Amino acid sequence: MLHIAKRVRFSVSRYELALIAITALWGTTFLIVHLAMAHTGPWFFVGLRFAVAGLVSVAVFHRSLMRIRWRELGAGAAIGAAIALGYGLQTAGLATIPSSTSAFITAFYVPLVPLLQWLVLRRPPRRMTLVGVGFAFAGLLFIAGPAAFTVGLGPGEIATLVSTVPIAAEIILISAFASRVDARGVTIVQLLAAGAFGFVAMPLTGEAAPAPSWDWLVPAIGLGIASCLIQLTMNWAQRHVSPTRATIIYAGEPVWGGIVGRLAGDRMPLTTVVGALLVVVGVLVSELRGRGARPAEEKRVLVGTE
Repeated sequence: MLHIAKRVRFSVSRYELALIAITALWGTTFLIVHLAMAHTGPWFFVGLRFAVAGLVSVAVFHRSLMRIRWRELGAGAAIGAAIALGYGLQTAGLATIPSSTSAFITAFYVPLVPLLQWLVLRRPPRRMTLVGVGFAFAGLLFIAGPAAFTVGLGPGEIATLVSTVPIAAEIILISAFASRVDARGVTIVQLLAAGAFGFVAMPLTGEAAPAPSWDWLVPAIGLGIASCLIQLTMNWAQRHVSPTRATIIYAGEPVWGGIVGRLAGDRMPLTTVVGALLVVVGVLVSELRGRGARPAEEKRVLVGTE
């Protein structure tokens, strides 16, 4: 046992710590979105949320607008489309299915990311990373709870299932472009693009604009500011963290959401506690590295400049 312990080491980089921090922030947004959906449609809310995020990024990083190249425009448009489609479909699904069922179905993006990483980026994940994916995926299923396993084939379930593809694609696209684009410039473009795609989807889905209300305006502004910080951090940190390892960290979103809910007075069932522990174990296991040189996967990720 001592010999094995000497061969592995646990290491968390500042980039991974940054992703953990935004995942904690991410986990606090679910309750806000759930409450806002009682007053507005999903595509309008997604459009407004990311339009606000885009305008905030322009105000903060306006100097980066002068350096935006066609590369940032193309990458930002692709990532923005994935963001809008993923968030929009998931939010639309929540209008007709319980949150536990949504969490259960959405969890399928976790094993989907390493597969896409392998197929699209030609980066086979490390063995311990795949083990971490297994723990995180199992944890998300426990968090969803037993009721989530009674999944039908209604519109809500189908929309949520389809949303896992653009959710995984967003993570892959960010890593694919991260070392070749300016993080601030691409953040501006992808946020504005996500907002635009959200608004464009409204007439296509027959969704009407909601009546003016602080009940959806205040959450949209607050989440817009949070989304700006989240997306900027993802674009910066995923230059140095592989898509699969980032996904394991992102899997902690419902864990943080549960912590926030518990602080607000919600009771956490035993399955949720077990699931949260499994997700944490997944993050820890994925960080175990053998002694010596960095694995090939990590070397390929650490390309480019900050």
